[in-house]
Amino acid sequence: MKTNDEIRRLRLLKAAEIAGSMAKLAELADCNPVYLSQIKNMTPRGTRKTPTLMGDELARKIEIAIKKPRGWMDEGSDIEITGFAAATLPGEIEIPQFDVRGSMGHGKLLLDGQPGIIRNWNVDEEWVNSNVPKHTGLKNLCIVTGFGDSMLPMFNPGDPLLVDCGVTEADHDAVYFFRVNDHGYIKRLQRIPKGPGTVMRAKSKNPDYDSFDIDETMDFQVLGKVLIVWRSERF
Repeated sequence: MKTNDEIRRLRLLKAAEIAGSMAKLAELADCNPVYLSQIKNMTPRGTRKTPTLMGDELARKIEIAIKKPRGWMDEGSDIEITGFAAATLPGEIEIPQFDVRGSMGHGKLLLDGQPGIIRNWNVDEEWVNSNVPKHTGLKNLCIVTGFGDSMLPMFNPGDPLLVDCGVTEADHDAVYFFRVNDHGYIKRLQRIPKGPGTVMRAKSKNPDYDSFDIDETMDFQVLGKVLIVWRSERF
């Protein structure tokens, strides 16, 4: 069961979605955006054992700001945050974790060999402009934690991958995040002429893994295009 502080933290994220961003929420509630960011991340205050918590006065101000009834910040123990809370600070962008449950509509996407997950990234607009010049929109960017070893040495299991979920078709040769049935894959997809038409071939970087073909009889869906991968080095 979630504590009252955890419920308020989740309600803060939901309030940011309603307002449009964490920065906009801070403006509407007339409060310090840095303090809201600290609450969101449960940043230690004073000592590492004392997290930044939300008081009653701030909770009431947020409720008024987004036109919710008194006590809304304290309601519910199973709060789902499904939207894109764009900013925790002015000029800051939050890139969320890919929703493996929401991507299926039923059940959960299986990512074999995933050693934990990366929750999200907070970056500024300059970082996006410098490092991700081409994408379909900020709201479509998400983080996928690398899984399995089929793409070694491109990335290791547990490494962060920046994915553009606005790309839903493999219309050219590139690395994609996709599913076949309920299993997720990250592989290079290439259209290969075969008979009167073409077939989609999934290719791994690791030579220990064979390529496989995807045809129209399979339950196949492109979940996004991999834009950037970061390969960790262990010392």
